[in-house]
Amino acid sequence: MYLLYLDDSGSVNDPNSKFLVLAGISIFERQTHWLDSHINAIAARFNPTHPEEIELHASPMRGAKDGWQHFSPQDRVQAVVDTLNLLSSTQSNVKVFAAVIEKSQLPLVQIIPHAFEKLADNFDSYLAAIFQRSNGKNPQRGIVIFDKSTFEHSIQSLSYVFKHHGHTNGYLRNFAEVPLFIDSRASRLIQLADMVAYWTYRRYEALDDRGFKLITPFIHGFSGGAQGLYELISPETKEKLASIPAHQYPFPPPNPMGVIQSPAVRI
Repeated sequence: MYLLYLDDSGSVNDPNSKFLVLAGISIFERQTHWLDSHINAIAARFNPTHPEEIELHASPMRGAKDGWQHFSPQDRVQAVVDTLNLLSSTQSNVKVFAAVIEKSQLPLVQIIPHAFEKLADNFDSYLAAIFQRSNGKNPQRGIVIFDKSTFEHSIQSLSYVFKHHGHTNGYLRNFAEVPLFIDSRASRLIQLADMVAYWTYRRYEALDDRGFKLITPFIHGFSGGAQGLYELISPETKEKLASIPAHQYPFPPPNPMGVIQSPAVRI
């Protein structure tokens, strides 16, 4: 079974936000412990005695809020880089899925349903491809796991409708159950999904692609066309994304040991 951990970034009802991102990671069920343990080791840099008390929450880490103001920008940015670098592990073979909606392109009430439909369809197609490549010897089912959110009921309802009554492109044939919702504080993999969603959002909302550059190679199907990334954006946004300027404070290289590379780094 494959698990798809998802989180959102941006807000449908926030007038100061132009985009809504729904994004996260897919991982085979037996690989979750390895990834969890490595993310936990990064959290332990900030509380070695009780690492479970540290939630790697991307927005507060960047903004120095919710307790993160007690840690240096260098430590925070290194933790971001090293967490996103775990996507590159051949041990876990993580795939990224994301839906990016520019809010001006749809009525507000349609944004969450549309984003989830596209993600669910792409994930379902990924599971079907695994089956087809194995000549029918590796049937896999999937479950979507969300951070607890205000749209829990609507997502569960949509999943049922897509599975039993269809959606724009057909039916969801490989889902084992309706989505599950858990507390992000209890799941390191939801925290990684939050990191992926937030730094994807930063690319579109703030033209800050530092984190997205680390994410891009692991988007499902990236080398052959990014089937795991769905965008509904304006031509003007596409033009801006094609010429994002270099950031004043580039990310340091990954360092799993957590040693600070440069005192000049800012998040």
